Amino acid sequence: MEGVKVARTDNDTWEITESVGATALGVAAARAAETESENPLISDPFARVFLDAAGDGMWNWFAAPDLPAEIVEAEPDLKPRMQGMVDYMAARTAFFDQFFLDATRAGVRQVVILAAGLDSRAWRLPWPAGTSVYELDQPRVLEFKSSALRETGAQPKCNLVSVPVDLRHDWPDALRQAGFDASAPSVWSAEGLLPFLPADAQELLFERVQALGADGSRIAVEAPGPDFLDPDAIAKRRETMQRVRDLMAKLEPQRDIPDVQDLWYFEEREDVDAWLRRHGWDVAVTPAEELMARYDRRPPGIEDAAPKTLFVAAQRSE
Repeated sequence: MEGVKVARTDNDTWEITESVGATALGVAAARAAETESENPLISDPFARVFLDAAGDGMWNWFAAPDLPAEIVEAEPDLKPRMQGMVDYMAARTAFFDQFFLDATRAGVRQVVILAAGLDSRAWRLPWPAGTSVYELDQPRVLEFKSSALRETGAQPKCNLVSVPVDLRHDWPDALRQAGFDASAPSVWSAEGLLPFLPADAQELLFERVQALGADGSRIAVEAPGPDFLDPDAIAKRRETMQRVRDLMAKLEPQRDIPDVQDLWYFEEREDVDAWLRRHGWDVAVTPAEELMARYDRRPPGIEDAAPKTLFVAAQRSE
């Protein structure tokens, strides 16, 4: 990834191939790999579209059938680790897909995808008639996505409303101006988002959802796991990533491969499930390993091959 921005600042922005944007391409590559596998859990035909539009980059390794032989020989655990991440992303995608569809089948017609990135649910899920999907993300990210999809002639399967806004700014006002009705129930997602927010920004995010989510609203969150702030776990993840970066640098010295942890904010923050319960939501929590097993996607027998996150599903009492 050439020219990758790593250091975070309060109002940083990025192209899709940079910084936080590049992580969305990595997730799209994992979705493409799962979609193109022999027994796919999910189907996302648009993931490959995004990869083709972005061009060559390290993110494509997830969706490549073969890794460079030098990498496999020097780091034999890398391939099963990458498969573990593909399995994790497949289970994560299936979880949020089902959560949204369950909510809309129950009558909710407003969907809000926070930090939408390269989410293609507006184009691929069977939304009930009258459903509006609001996608919030940085302007350049949403423009890249809409441009790539326009080239395919694909049409959204809902009333898609793009809301180009930074989630650290006044996005509730932008959402209301885009037509969101805070008096009606809504369903929300925070997927692949929270580690990229400082702790105070996370707190503010949920306060804003609380203010906008009428009774009967629902939210699904991919939350940091119990080892998120553990120094040993952080060091192990960084050590593994550094070995891979060193190997890649030998093969492609012109590329700067970031460590995603450099983009995260390692700060104490209230557990998501505790915050929601405290504010009147009925909450269920599923650890990532349990979720993956539910979808018959078990991590390979390698320590830390898949994130130890928590999947939180909640509904605001009516």
